[in-house]
Amino acid sequence: MPANTALTPVMTAGEINDLLVTVYPQLNEGLRAYEAVSVFPGGCTVRLNADQRHLRPGDTVSGPSLFTLADIGGYVCVLSHAGPDALSVTTNLNINFMRKAPAGPVDGHCRILKLGKSLMVFDIDMTAGGETVAHATGTYSIPPKR
Repeated sequence: MPANTALTPVMTAGEINDLLVTVYPQLNEGLRAYEAVSVFPGGCTVRLNADQRHLRPGDTVSGPSLFTLADIGGYVCVLSHAGPDALSVTTNLNINFMRKAPAGPVDGHCRILKLGKSLMVFDIDMTAGGETVAHATGTYSIPPKR
């Protein structure tokens, strides 16, 4: 299923990265481990630049690091399509790990399945070396307009 191209982004990847530095500085702690790569109608691409901090024994990107990438993908989608309200929160996230992800870039290809006034449902396919390493689905709660 392709992304919902009827949805129009209201923020760019650069604007999202700048916002994350401001509202969520502990995510990268001055480095660029997690970042928004692109925003497009109905979705986004995020990246984890996995290094030694993200590896578990066996030189595999850890599950918590991939889970964070999935959550950041949803956050970037909700911010870029519903607006820059940093108080949007995850209400559900389910992940399936498919295969070992080595150190290096892991890309998350995220698409919005449904965007309503109070909830956004999304899925994200995480790939490394051209193979899917994990897949997740989730829901974000969008706060009411103030």
